[in-house]
Amino acid sequence: MDERIIDVDGNEIIISVDGIDDMELSELEIADIIIEDAEDPEGDLIITAKYLNVEFGEVYPAEIVIEDGLFKEVIPIIADDDDELDLDYDGILIPGFIDSHIHIESSKLSPSNFAKAVLPYGTTSVVADPHEIANILGIEGIDWMVEDGNNAPFDFYYAVPSCVPATSFDNSGAVITSSDVEELLKRDEMVALGEINFQEVLAGDEEALRKIEVAHELGKPIDGHAPLLSGEDLKKYISYGITTDHECTSFKEAIEKSRLGMTIMVREGSSARNIDAILNYEDRLNYLIEEEMAGRVVVETIDDAMAIPPFDLLVCDDIDAKDLSQGHLDKVIKKAVSLNINPKEAIKMVTFNPAEHYGLNCGAIEEGRIANFALVDDLRNLNVSKVWVHGELVVDEGEVLFETESIESKPSIVLDEVKAEDFDAKMEMSWTNSLMDETTNVFVIKAFDNDLITEKCEETLLVQDSVIQPDLNKDVVKIAVLNRYGGNNITNGFIKGFNLKNGAFGGSVAHDSHNIFVIGTNSEDMAKVVNIIRDYQGGLVAYSSEENICEVLDLPIAGLMSNKDIDYVTEKNRKLREAVNKLGCNLTSPFTTLSFMALLAIPHFKISNQGLFDVDKLEFIDLIHNF
Repeated sequence: MDERIIDVDGNEIIISVDGIDDMELSELEIADIIIEDAEDPEGDLIITAKYLNVEFGEVYPAEIVIEDGLFKEVIPIIADDDDELDLDYDGILIPGFIDSHIHIESSKLSPSNFAKAVLPYGTTSVVADPHEIANILGIEGIDWMVEDGNNAPFDFYYAVPSCVPATSFDNSGAVITSSDVEELLKRDEMVALGEINFQEVLAGDEEALRKIEVAHELGKPIDGHAPLLSGEDLKKYISYGITTDHECTSFKEAIEKSRLGMTIMVREGSSARNIDAILNYEDRLNYLIEEEMAGRVVVETIDDAMAIPPFDLLVCDDIDAKDLSQGHLDKVIKKAVSLNINPKEAIKMVTFNPAEHYGLNCGAIEEGRIANFALVDDLRNLNVSKVWVHGELVVDEGEVLFETESIESKPSIVLDEVKAEDFDAKMEMSWTNSLMDETTNVFVIKAFDNDLITEKCEETLLVQDSVIQPDLNKDVVKIAVLNRYGGNNITNGFIKGFNLKNGAFGGSVAHDSHNIFVIGTNSEDMAKVVNIIRDYQGGLVAYSSEENICEVLDLPIAGLMSNKDIDYVTEKNRKLREAVNKLGCNLTSPFTTLSFMALLAIPHFKISNQGLFDVDKLEFIDLIHNF
């Protein structure tokens, strides 16, 4: 090894000069290289910079010492003015962001590739609920997530899925019992019991209640899932010690749950975008006035009071690769700030607050905590230039400084080849009417853009040769769900809200059981979509024989995730979106919206491979409605 003795401030230092061209670098320039990555004699990393004390909302300069991946010391620097400061970095160091409720599978990225995607935006940790892959592969799927995530410098924490299967009203690929939950919750990376459906709790389901009991025994928080739940039913649900809810769609719903002690997760994902409604300025202002008049708060100035959010956490829940390629929690923070939330408070909602709720040793630049942090230009713009995980620099000027390779999972789709007639919704006709067309009244799912909640409506449709026909003029098209786990049973129905004019699209992503979903204007194209998904062992497909369109995003990992990076997935998603737009559908996230049509825990009208389902009544109903 080549060495050189150089003089730095009167001290002779011996350095390695391997790879350094002696003719191009002076001793001073070499010294600058050494000093830039300065470490003390004990090997500690020392950084001087302004930082955000997120717990108390203060920004001041400090010398930050990091040892063995933890903050060892945070020593304030006293200076009369900024001109006297000699800091390593301009900007402000802030804690790494924590997405405290997310389903990684919805991004179509493996955990390791998800980490590479979000680290440049300052996210260093997640509390992920892997119930998507668990409903397909069970505990083996959870283990796969953990193993793949270990390939990236990123902190993956998990909530143990509580609903596998999600309901008894559709078919899934696995069962996770209360005994399984107990063993999983004993693992270090499992920090909570995942969202538990209110229907099971209120019905007194023994297994659901035993899972709750196990979580209490092990001291783990319990995440809720209670869309539109209110009044006495809500109180009963919360009485079981369920601590969070991420399904609020209005300020009124969120404040009722908050007043009863729930930790409210304000969600801003790809399909469900609730931040505008939940943090609505007028609603918050009226609430603040009511609280002051009732003597429950003292307001000195309206602006200061309105800058403090009434809720606790910001989360994404489900976010696709397209949206993720443009930002993660940094975008959600900035959205909150645009709604007059103080930037420091918004940052606290994705750092200190989730860390405290889930008992994570991160979320603040504080002695003894994990050294996950980022350098931003300021607290409003939140432009991230550097990110550290466990004290190691992993992102520099937007560039990820590591590589990963996703591991494989086993095949998960057992489905025979389908034919066009499999997607015909048929009705019995008398022989006297069999030679003429007639009409029938059917129940139709009504979907909405950027919303998981659906409605049940009625439409009159034409019947030809005993087959009920879609009506594109009424925006009523065909929808079908197929059991991906064997048996080949299919439910056919009708849906509106997608404005589809041609062709078909579908995929192997359909919450929570992830049976095969397809929507279309005709049975032939629907069959083609399903057979392509079957051949690829999972994917998203848009197809039209008339328009000569065929776009595919292959998802070989459990039919949910790609083994490639976000650039690949985003480009494929872009082509799929363009294809679906050509077919007439103009929803913001058409595949994501479609994927929730089988989520039987969300009101009001859904469809599973076992039939059309009235969520409010918890029962299957016939397609044909006889008045």
